[in-house]
Amino acid sequence: MPLLADTGVVFSRYARATLRSKTNLFFGMLQPLLFLALFGPLLTKLSLGASGSSWQTLVPGVLIQLALLGGSYVGLGLLVDRNLGVIDRMRVTPVSPLALLLGRVLRDVVQLVAQSVLLVLLGLAFGLRAPLAGILLGLLFVAVLSAALAALSYGLAMHIRTPPEFAAIANTAGMPLMLLSGLLLPMSLAPGWLDGASRAVPFRYTVDAVRQAYLGHYATATVTLGAAVTLALAAVCLLTGARLFRRAER
Repeated sequence: MPLLADTGVVFSRYARATLRSKTNLFFGMLQPLLFLALFGPLLTKLSLGASGSSWQTLVPGVLIQLALLGGSYVGLGLLVDRNLGVIDRMRVTPVSPLALLLGRVLRDVVQLVAQSVLLVLLGLAFGLRAPLAGILLGLLFVAVLSAALAALSYGLAMHIRTPPEFAAIANTAGMPLMLLSGLLLPMSLAPGWLDGASRAVPFRYTVDAVRQAYLGHYATATVTLGAAVTLALAAVCLLTGARLFRRAER
């Protein structure tokens, strides 16, 4: 109970700070919306090698892209707070050290899921047609993936000295993962060697599962495999992030 209460306090603090930062909210949502508005219409007359409309292929990919990029870069904010001494001041309070991590992660999950809802609504306006259960399942995938990547990002940020160093690591890791996951275009369009390489990237299975859910297919091997891989990835990221976060206290 003390951990839950402390997590709620930390979440409330950072949620209020996020709501006050209108610029951050606006630009955090702008990129995925631009992908839908400017990239989506280019795909409407193309055969993407997958069932369903192009929107049922693109929107799930952009959702996972939002979780991937949004979750990976949140450590920058923690790094700034750490360099300003904010984290050190929080550590001397009675707040649980783990709550300092979980409260931030919860704030990020709520923010990214809210942005995902707006993104889906825009997709529906453009022509996306998906069952409500599939949309809700996709949001659940976004929440789990966002929590995992945010925790890992915060853990890494506790061991990196400057924001440019963190950004360089995030960019170097994030770009190939995003391209190999088939977020914008399904990997069925890729040559054999690239398709094979993408099978080592866990996000591919996540986005494939969400695309199946948007088609109304739930009890399939693709959805089951995607859920299993996403949960396994989340467990590894959360445990690693928590360990890195607590190790930095020593």
